[in-house]
Amino acid sequence: MENNTILVIDDDKNILAIIEMYLKKEEYNVKTCERGDLALQLFRETQPALVVLDVMLPGMDGWEVLGQLRAESSVPVIMLTAKGDTLDRIQGLDLGADDYIVKPFDAKELLARIKAVLRRAGQPEGESERQVSFEGLVISLDNYSVMLDGRQVEMPPKEIELLYFLASREGKVFTREQLLEQVWGFDFFGDSRTVDVHVKRIREKLGEREAWQIKTVWGVGYKFEAMK
Repeated sequence: MENNTILVIDDDKNILAIIEMYLKKEEYNVKTCERGDLALQLFRETQPALVVLDVMLPGMDGWEVLGQLRAESSVPVIMLTAKGDTLDRIQGLDLGADDYIVKPFDAKELLARIKAVLRRAGQPEGESERQVSFEGLVISLDNYSVMLDGRQVEMPPKEIELLYFLASREGKVFTREQLLEQVWGFDFFGDSRTVDVHVKRIREKLGEREAWQIKTVWGVGYKFEAMK
């Protein structure tokens, strides 16, 4: 049976009630938590398909919760923040969040973002295999996995999608704006630094390779280049 559990972590009971109401109307199984220090145990018990995580929490703030989640799971995470500061958004993305939304927000927009992230994190079946391979590297969107020298590299769905998009178009240069549109979608309210953060994280996880690399094309954007 498909996992449709959403874990929502926020210390505002009203916000929890609104989000829970909208999600249950869409037949999601909803679990809620008001404290950061209790959230990790609930996550382990429920194994949700997606986490909605507030930044300001008692017991343990959202950044620390996100960091610990990423240490043990690549589950999609959408951050809730009361601040519109770009630094907050970049911090969340740098820690591995898949998306963010600023309070106050429209519950319908949050629902749309949840559906979009779950759609991207799914494992669609199709006749053609969505997989690319290079020396020591296999990237698959069929099972959302990245294999490096035979071992799986833990990456959130968005990092895998960005890596696959670039690698499947080897040698082609894309601007940051093009990558935002193609990988995040036209409805993503981000800025170009979002791309930089994700490329940085991918490079850190894959390390330096002579056979292939994500190259920065100064003044333009990025490309995946395989050595001939």
